[in-house]
This record gives sequence, C-alpha cells and structure tokens, in this order.
Amino acid sequence: MTGTRPTPPDLGTGHVLLDVTDRVATLTLNRPEKLNAVTPEMSRALVRAVEWCDATDEVRAVVVTGAGERAFSVGSDIGELDRYATAWDFRNRVDYCDAIRAARTPTIAAVGGYALGGGLETALSCDIRIAGDTASFGAPEITLGWIGGGGMAAFLNRAAGPGNAAYLLLTGERIDAARALAWHLVTEVVDRAELPARARALAAVIASRAPLAAETAKINLRAAGNLPEDQALAYERDLQTICFASEDAAEGRRAFAEKRTPVFRKR
Repeated sequence: MTGTRPTPPDLGTGHVLLDVTDRVATLTLNRPEKLNAVTPEMSRALVRAVEWCDATDEVRAVVVTGAGERAFSVGSDIGELDRYATAWDFRNRVDYCDAIRAARTPTIAAVGGYALGGGLETALSCDIRIAGDTASFGAPEITLGWIGGGGMAAFLNRAAGPGNAAYLLLTGERIDAARALAWHLVTEVVDRAELPARARALAAVIASRAPLAAETAKINLRAAGNLPEDQALAYERDLQTICFASEDAAEGRRAFAEKRTPVFRKR
C-alpha cells in the first residue's frame, strides 16, 4: 500500500480538505484566516467526508486537524449563526461534532493552536487527541450568552472530571496544552512542528491493525462508558465473538502461526 493515494470525493468546498495516503485520511479544516471557524457548508462537507471514509476500504484511520499555525478550530462561525431562521432550525442543524462522533473509522485529533468552543467539541469527539505544545483549549460560549451543544459537558465531564469541566464551562477561560494533558483532555503533547508527523505515525499504526476489530473496539469503548458493568462485560463478550468469527481473525491466527505479518481485508 505504500504511496497509494486514492481520489476522495468532491466535498463542494475548499474549506474542508480530504487527503488519503496509505489508508490514512487527513481531514483538514481549511479557513486559517478565520481560525478554521466552521460554516454550515463546512458541516455538510465534514459529513460527506466522514461517510466516505467509513464506506471505503482505502481508509482505516482519520486524522482531523486545522490549517495554519494559529488554530485547530474555534468552532462555529458566529457570523453565520444568524442565518438560521428560527431557534428550532438551529437545533436541527447539521452538526460537525455529530459527524466526527458517528465515524466508525478510528479518529485522531491533531490539535495545534486554539481548540475553542465547537473546536474543543470536535477534538473531544475524536477517539484520541494529540496536542502541539502551543495549543490551548476552552469553552468560551458562556462569555457570549449560551453554552456548547456538541457534547461539550458530557465529554468534558468524562475526560477531565466534573470539577475541571465546571471550571471550563463556567469561566470560559482557556487552559494550555500542559494543563490539558494533566486533565486528560489529550493523550500526548509534542513540539508543534512535530505534530503532523506524530499524528500520522499514530494513525499509520492504527491503520495497520485489523479494521473490523478497530471499529468494534470503538463500539465497545462507547458501550463501556454507558452501560452498567455487567451489561458492558456481556456486550464485550458478544463483540469479541463476532470479531473472532471474521476472516481477519482467522488470518491473524494463521499469520501468528506462520510468523508473518497478517494481511487484513476487513472481512
């Protein structure tokens, strides 16, 4: 697979870029002049990009990142919010965080610069988060008169704990990458210049693993966080049985016996 570059779909905007190499997709929010603030058009493009990544065997891991040095994303473009005719239309909008969270394919957020508001929610919607050392994180919605609606409270509470979540939600203040690491909002902090390469290297490791097992692991993690313990354990055993019956699992056992690298076909 080395060097293969399939052609992604037309996303209808240059503000969301999708590049695929060696089964790793890089999904880039590309409005650096606006700190990668997300418009409704970009939300629709993100949905199309994620759906394509899930549907093709050419993608087995996705890196989500932002263009430029200043920001991962500052969330929704506030100047676009008045385009919604009613509050109900706003409630039922296409949401970019929902799109990322719905992905079956494993996702990694590579956070360089600001991750604020919906940008923080986007990062929290990914499975793994890596930050550059200049990154900062915050939930500034309260300073503007509202709260986040893309999973902010639920995912902050789960990742950072209720006290730290309350600090971010109630003050609207930012924290730096070092504190984000201490609060478990991110898994790793690297030099900003090394962030793209580190995220791609991690994605390449995931892409080399059995894709059905990776997708099932995502389902299992979500269930583990939402089900009572006895139900979570039973569900995990059922998921393990389904994976064990796959062609990929049989290939993994053959490869182990033959002392070679397995070739997984997502079957």
